[in-house]
Amino acid sequence: MKKFNIAIDGPSGVGKSTISDHLAQTLNMRHLDTGAMYRCVAYYLKQENTDIKNEVELEKALNQIHIRFDEDKVYLNDQDVSNEIRTNDISMYASKTSALPAVRKKLVDLQQEIAKDKGFIVDGRDICTVVLPDAEVKIYLDASAKARADRRYKEYTSKGIEMDYQKVYDDIVQRDYQDSHREISPLKKAKDAVVIDTSDLDIDQVLQRALEIVKENI
Repeated sequence: MKKFNIAIDGPSGVGKSTISDHLAQTLNMRHLDTGAMYRCVAYYLKQENTDIKNEVELEKALNQIHIRFDEDKVYLNDQDVSNEIRTNDISMYASKTSALPAVRKKLVDLQQEIAKDKGFIVDGRDICTVVLPDAEVKIYLDASAKARADRRYKEYTSKGIEMDYQKVYDDIVQRDYQDSHREISPLKKAKDAVVIDTSDLDIDQVLQRALEIVKENI
């Protein structure tokens, strides 16, 4: 079978990375987690106290960032930051820094370069619309804010992280607004993307529906 790319978009906490991982294993493809890339950038800029309003300082910081994936681990400048980039604070800061033109240009260019040889499942906010508008399969995962907050809260508790549920919910609503109202590459559904509402579906059900969409398009 000819190699192809799958582009997956959707709001924060909808399960894009989880479904992408499962699809990658099932279809023997590679998963490019763009969300992790933006989180790495946010984490680095926050750790270095970079003045993100200073273009020169920001550009200098971006040139010092090297991201690589090794199975389920994410490395930032050869340091394993898999857990550090998944905190609520970094999630919110990533939403802010990902709206910066310099950050988006660096990562979009990198994502397009990586995926040009096909065989990738790429998930994020603007994959179907900006990064891979010519992807052979386009999926938009969606879910209510409550369903996403429930899942994220459960995830935090399972890891022993204490978190106020209302804050988790409010952060998701706030991030939805930020992601869909930013000037550059806002979150929106591509006209030719197939929507899967995951609010009342488990992982297996979402995976089966995604596989059906792949079969219909390839």
